Amino acid sequence: MRYNKADKKFYLIREDVLPEAMKKTIEAKELLERGKAENVGDAVRKVDLSRSAFYKYKDTVYPFSQIVKDRLVTMVFHLEDRSGTLSQLLGMVANAGCNVLSINQSIPLQGMAVVTLSLNIREIKMDVEVLLDSLRDLEFVERVEILGTGA
Repeated sequence: MRYNKADKKFYLIREDVLPEAMKKTIEAKELLERGKAENVGDAVRKVDLSRSAFYKYKDTVYPFSQIVKDRLVTMVFHLEDRSGTLSQLLGMVANAGCNVLSINQSIPLQGMAVVTLSLNIREIKMDVEVLLDSLRDLEFVERVEILGTGA
């Protein structure tokens, strides 16, 4: 059976179940991108990874934030029904450099509202994970989920 590039499948996998070599490959790539390593040899030495493992995985593993860069992200929020919560949420999203493309808010039931935001994150000033963590830390946010990503 011949390998066909169109047959590729992609998976989103939690970091804690990735093999150590894949995690270290991502770390090495990040060192190179940030200029913290002069070359591949320097990067793999810093993360204690063999060059062969780096080259094996370098084109196959990426942090989630890099995959969704220059794309759309749809997030679902479960918010407490309080005055100003949506405004504060949108302010944080805007300050992070995201462009809100659509907003859908349910009528609050039992003190909670569901808000769906579709965002263009092309100009985001931080990793998507950092933004998600800061949004989760808001006292009125019960839950945040990524519903999907797209081009």
